[in-house]
Amino acid sequence: MNAIEIRNLSKSFRGMYALDGLNMTVPVGSIYGLIGENGSGKSTTQKLICGHLMSDHGEIKLFGKKFTDAGVRARVGALIENAGCFPNSSIYQNLRMQTINLGIKDYDEEIMRVLKIVRMDKNASLKFKKCSLGMKQRVGIAMALLGDPALLILDEPINGLDADGMRIMREILVDITQNCGCTVLISSHILGELEKIATHYGIICRGRMIAELSAKEMDARAQVFVSVRAKNMTEAKAVLCKTYADVREINDKICVYDVEDSEKIVEVLMQSGIVCSEVMKNKIGLEEYYIELMSQREDV
Repeated sequence: MNAIEIRNLSKSFRGMYALDGLNMTVPVGSIYGLIGENGSGKSTTQKLICGHLMSDHGEIKLFGKKFTDAGVRARVGALIENAGCFPNSSIYQNLRMQTINLGIKDYDEEIMRVLKIVRMDKNASLKFKKCSLGMKQRVGIAMALLGDPALLILDEPINGLDADGMRIMREILVDITQNCGCTVLISSHILGELEKIATHYGIICRGRMIAELSAKEMDARAQVFVSVRAKNMTEAKAVLCKTYADVREINDKICVYDVEDSEKIVEVLMQSGIVCSEVMKNKIGLEEYYIELMSQREDV
């Protein structure tokens, strides 16, 4: 069974399509990274799943049932845009108000459970307005976790966080899936961080899904390459093109694909009088794969 199944989903605003026949599958127990440029339809997709918007056409199923089913809706937690907390109330008080909304009886136990998950159990009395950005994001996730949902939907939860904040967020999201049995759908622009935790990816462009793959599939298709920088990049590229089959210039670097022998590349360049300022062995990751997909779309 899949946590989310979307088929031919469309949504327009004033005649402009934000989603245009979107298809998407999120396996149970996964951390699914939803990726796309601004305006690609990520937030619209998440809002439609949460019921914040109504679609023009298409079908959304959660755990095999229609997403409007009351039993299924009770299994969904979400943090879209911000936590929506009262700034002058404490973290505990904000969570208490949400437990009232959700009709949770053993509220104290439930509040402390979710605060422990997000590493905030020692800050329960802190006023929300005194929280850092990272703490506010964690409070928002704690709110979404009240009632022990089976599906958690997060819109850009790591944007704006410092390195330590991102590390803590990564640990929390992995804990949620591994220890709480929760499926996580997360959108993010920070692909390097997403790559560290996601088990599946969906890449969306202009309201359509252009690629879905697992982290294992991503790793299996990853090409090895050597990146080079030199004073005369044009000449260096021309020299390497004579020796190697796949040479590209990407982000101010010359990339030689399906090659691991960086010393041989340096030797080839030096024989033509070209000195390298930087040589690195690399492997195509999520960011490079995404950039390549987007460049292919622009060429169409």
